[in-house]
Amino acid sequence: MRSLLEFVRTSSPRSNRGLCGLVLGLVAMGGGCDGTPTDVVASKSTSVNTAPGIISLSVEESSRVGLVIQPAARSDFRTHRDFPAIVHPNQRNMAEITTLVRGRVVDVYGDLGQQVKANAPLAILYSSELGLAQSAYLKARAKLHVAEQAYGRAKFLLQEKVIGEAEAQRRHAELLSTQAEANESRDRLKLLGMDAGELRRLDKSREIRSVVPIVAPFAGRIIGRNLTRGEVVETTENLFVIADLSEVWIVANIPEKDIPFVHSVHASGGTQVEVQINAYPKETFTGTITYVGDVLDPVTRTMQLRLELPNPDGRLKPEMFATIRLFSEAQPDRLAVPEAALQRDQGRTFVFVQRSPSEYELREVHIGESNGTYTSILGGLNEGEPVVTHGAFVLKSELLKKPV
Repeated sequence: MRSLLEFVRTSSPRSNRGLCGLVLGLVAMGGGCDGTPTDVVASKSTSVNTAPGIISLSVEESSRVGLVIQPAARSDFRTHRDFPAIVHPNQRNMAEITTLVRGRVVDVYGDLGQQVKANAPLAILYSSELGLAQSAYLKARAKLHVAEQAYGRAKFLLQEKVIGEAEAQRRHAELLSTQAEANESRDRLKLLGMDAGELRRLDKSREIRSVVPIVAPFAGRIIGRNLTRGEVVETTENLFVIADLSEVWIVANIPEKDIPFVHSVHASGGTQVEVQINAYPKETFTGTITYVGDVLDPVTRTMQLRLELPNPDGRLKPEMFATIRLFSEAQPDRLAVPEAALQRDQGRTFVFVQRSPSEYELREVHIGESNGTYTSILGGLNEGEPVVTHGAFVLKSELLKKPV
């Protein structure tokens, strides 16, 4: 610098002006002995830059955002499938009530939704057909009585040799014929719904009753009614439907590819299955598998599965929508992490592994099946490594601020 100044002094005035400007510029650039400009540049060049895929977050910040760290562990891993289902009445405790004889409705006592007891009257029919059948029965009984007396006299006269063997045989044949007619008319009345008590009453009083009572076969609730007063009903019509809804069926159709889930549950003896009812989304019910279909539906390629579910309070109504959950067989010693630990971006799936109290490493992993809570890890992570299981989205947001 000193030689440069001496050169300026010995130079000509015109050239001195240009050289002085050059010297002053050099001095301004490099002669700052206090070092203020160069220190600023140095401070920028020496700032800490973390490596790609590494997120630095102080312990205080990690605590503030609520990061939770758990070691990756192995355990028995099970997946599940959910299948839509429908609530049905228990077919063993349901009756479709018809009439055994054509008739006109006189009175109706049962109504929809009504809880009835066993043998409670539901309706009254008037049937001329039943009256004619009772009349035929009484006539047959009268003819049978006459034939029995005639055959009794014939046997006495035969012993006294008043009549011949042929006459006795003829009267015996008439007796057998009238007995057959009487039995036929009696069976006809039974087919029309008359029980033994009614038949004894008819034999004793000989009073014809054309009234047909419709009664409940067991205690239950009326869930169907298809008659009105005054109409004529046929034997093919369902007049009432009664069901005992203290226990209901849950029926689902399982696709062919998911049948192993059913067999693994049923074969292991674990017949208890979780059931979700759409009307009660916050509750979980438990049903028992009672039927697994043996034949697939050729059109839908599904297999029917039936569960029985207690319904003591009657909250479960037939035709409600439901969902049943079936679990697979347990896969032992499978590495898995909570679903919340997995992050996804641009087709990659990764977790954050804690390297130190303030550093977290992005670790790309190869995942397997998920059961909605845990996901199995097939590669990229080792057992025991500390994984961020809660708050990983915060680290992902920090990661996306810089290129990886």
